[in-house]
Order: sequence, then C-alpha cells, then structure tokens
Amino acid sequence: MRRINFANKRHMADSKVNDILVFLSVVDTGSFASGGKAFGLSRSTAGKAVARLEDRYGVRLLNRTTRAISLTEDGQRLYHKGQAIQAAIAKADTSMAGADGIPSGTLRIAAADALGRRILMPVVRKFQQEWPQVRFEISFSDTVSHIIKDGFDLAVRVGVNSPDVSLISRTLMTDGPVLCASPAYLKDREAPKNIEHLSTHDLLQFSSVGQRQVWALQDASGFWSNASGRVPLRLDSAEALREAALAGMGIALLPGILVKDDLDAGSLMQVLPDIETGEVPIVALYPHKRFLEPRVRQFIDMLAADMSARR
Repeated sequence: MRRINFANKRHMADSKVNDILVFLSVVDTGSFASGGKAFGLSRSTAGKAVARLEDRYGVRLLNRTTRAISLTEDGQRLYHKGQAIQAAIAKADTSMAGADGIPSGTLRIAAADALGRRILMPVVRKFQQEWPQVRFEISFSDTVSHIIKDGFDLAVRVGVNSPDVSLISRTLMTDGPVLCASPAYLKDREAPKNIEHLSTHDLLQFSSVGQRQVWALQDASGFWSNASGRVPLRLDSAEALREAALAGMGIALLPGILVKDDLDAGSLMQVLPDIETGEVPIVALYPHKRFLEPRVRQFIDMLAADMSARR
C-alpha cells in the first residue's frame, strides 16, 4: 500500500489545504452535498475536491454507495492528519481574536423552542452587553437539528445526550418534569388519585420525527410504570403543550422550569405531586474541537453559570 507523504510541502499549498478541509467536512456531515454546503460549494465541486486528493495521493479515500459514504484505511489516515491541520487553523483563528481571546463573530445556536427561549434569551442579552462584537443567529425548534451538517456552533436541548462522537455534551442542569393540568380541567374531571387513574384522563403528549414521549412514573412504593390513557393530542412543541394544558384540554407532563410561573400563579395545578417523574438533563451540544472559538466557549460558560444559579 502506497504511503501518503504528508510532509511534502507542495501538498500544503492553499488549494490542497482547502481540499483537505472539504474532505473533512464531507466525512463529518456524511455527504458531499452537506460537506460542500459548509464551504459554499455544490455537491459536484465537493466531489471534485475529494477526487483531486485521491489523484494526488494515488489512493481511494472514501467508499461510496448510493446511500452512504465511509472512510477507507487511507481515508482514516488522511482524516486524522487533516484534523491536525484543522486544529492549527482554529488555533490561528483563536489567536487572531485578540491576545485574551476576545469573543467576536457570529454565534449560531439551535435550541429547544419554549425552554430555549426562557433559558437562552436572558443570557444572550447579558452576553451581548459584555461582548457587543458577537452577533447571534438562533433557531428555536423542538426538532433535533444535525449540528455539524446544519452549520450550528452550539445546540441547547432537553433530555438529549447525543451518541455522536463528534459532539461534546455538557449538562447545564437537571430538571424535574411536572404532571399538570388547569383548574378548569380538574374541576370537570375527577383528579387522578394514582398512576392507574390516568387511564381515565386525556393525556397531552410530545411527539416529533424520531421522538415520542413516554410517561415513566414511579409510585410511592418505588415501582416504575408507563402511564397510559387517551391521547387526543400529540404536539411537537412544548410551548404548544403548555398552552393546551392551560386551555383545559388535558394533563401534560412538562419541564418544571417551563411551568413554574404557571404553578405559582395557580393557572396550572400539579397532578399526583407524590409521583416521581425522574430528572431530565438540559444539555449543551457542540462540535468536538481541540480549540473552541472564544465566542462559543465564553457563551457556554456563561450559560452554565446561569443554569447553576437556577438550581
């Protein structure tokens, strides 16, 4: 097997480095279309960049099928060497941010809708007061985004610890979900006395592509069971579920941090308060980089400090 001469300086010309970075992006995102998109390139242009590398080194870097791509042994070697190049470029970018690593540029964030707004926006305001040179682009959605493929620097999610080894997961806080309903609903229907009684009630549950909420509840004896009942409404938005509960449409299991003000105001009432609903992590997910941009690192630290103060 022919060895790739990574030390040859002619391979390190700008165009060749760019080809390697495109190659890394194709591998990270899993497709030529998405890998090229990260650099403003078409699918075919990204494919040509990888083909130039294969011609240059005289080896095949990727196994290609109609459904997926995977690294060959030589591709793995180039990928790991390319990551070192990428890290060096990221380090140079960091140094250019200032001697103290002053945050600057655009920070792209994907966040869970209602909870993200409540958690994120106060921190965004505070961060921009401290670092006005940072701009934000934020997508609020309860549909889980592909962070690298969609070009995000950071995602804030509820109960999602990604198995993707290219992502780092940092728990910001844990939150206890609350079974709740409006006073009007509980007045019209007999309030449930135990988990089994939920089977006679209307349950409002979360559901989206690849996700369907299951109510795992623990009774006073320590026995865990999945609650069942009539489910007249499934929604892909926690905020919409909250509004449905406020409107008296049924019982919902919602993040405690989302309904705290409603419970305090009496517009929602806790159902089965002695039942244990478990704890759900609120996590920050971001690409695995040796050198994290100052704007990303500083924002995660500020967000974590804010979450810690809420506990």
